[in-house]
Amino acid sequence: MAISQELVRFDMQALNNAEIRGVEYQQGTLAGYELREYMVEKWNRQCAYCGKKDVPLQIEHIVVCTNGGTRSVTNLTLACEPCNLKKGTRDIKDFLKGKPDVLKRVLAHVKTPLKEAAAVNATRWVLYERLKAPGLPVECGTRGRTKFNRVTQGLEKHHWIDAACVGASTPVLFLDRVHPLLIMATGYGWRQMCLMTKHGFPRTKPKARHKSYMGYATGDMVKAIVPSGTHQGTHKGRVAMWFRPSFHLNEFDVHPKYLTSVQRNDGYQYEKGVSHSSPRLKA
Repeated sequence: MAISQELVRFDMQALNNAEIRGVEYQQGTLAGYELREYMVEKWNRQCAYCGKKDVPLQIEHIVVCTNGGTRSVTNLTLACEPCNLKKGTRDIKDFLKGKPDVLKRVLAHVKTPLKEAAAVNATRWVLYERLKAPGLPVECGTRGRTKFNRVTQGLEKHHWIDAACVGASTPVLFLDRVHPLLIMATGYGWRQMCLMTKHGFPRTKPKARHKSYMGYATGDMVKAIVPSGTHQGTHKGRVAMWFRPSFHLNEFDVHPKYLTSVQRNDGYQYEKGVSHSSPRLKA
């Protein structure tokens, strides 16, 4: 058993010097994935020239190589196909002559150093150390490698599939009839004692100090079997605790005597995800 963690968002060494010798994967296809993932993050997934989003984006040399431009990440941006074709080999100052604000923004943003991404990467080491604490081997990977693993197997883009593609040891994945368990942190509610008006004055009574009542607490997952009445039948959901004979469940009130606890509130929401078919792999 081992743990695979997407420890860093980008391979900083591959971005700074993609031609570095001695590390084979940086010479191959993976380097392109690292670069693209960094570019879409840095340029907010939009065309640097017209600001369009949700369109195919191409990596664009601000100063084309034929005019002395380098292949460094500091000379690259993202552009939609119409803008890329329109700019062609023109100087960026000539291309954006009528848009001085855009020119100023692009030239300033392109000089943004990689240290910001490095700072984000560094915060993930805390999680890494905690994962190592039980003594299991921990394999590290980057976002670029995760995407590389997923795309080469022809898998769809989903968070849970990305999680299965982390690390160099990712096996061939067969996802037929696999239903992922989706877990989302929801917390335990608000810390404030009462709700406030827009002017900062209390508009509700202080919350009760008791966190549970009759063995239940707000957020518990329960099953209710209602024997009669408008809501007769079996219901499941999260209960809202009220200090009165009935609790709130799925837009109606139900007495605790009809409830059975399924799971205590632990600050997380659990949901069964939709399964996805694996593409037929080529021999």
